[in-house]
Amino acid sequence: MNEQLEERLKALESEFENGKRMLAELEAQEAALRSRLLRISGAIQVLREFVPHEQPVTPEQPQESASAAN
Repeated sequence: MNEQLEERLKALESEFENGKRMLAELEAQEAALRSRLLRISGAIQVLREFVPHEQPVTPEQPQESASAAN
C-alpha cells in the first residue's frame, strides 16, 4: 500500500512539473504574441496617417420618403 502511494505521489509530482513547464511556455508565447500585435497595431496606425482620409459614405434617404413614413 505504501509503495502505491509513493508511486502515485511521484506520478502527480511529475505531472505537476510538466504542467508548470507547459504554463511557462504558454505564457512566453502569450508575451511574444502580445508584442507582435502591439507592433502590428503601431504599423497600422502609422500607415493610416499616410492614407488619404475620405469622407465616410453614408446612405442618404430622400427627404420625401423619410417624411412620408412619419
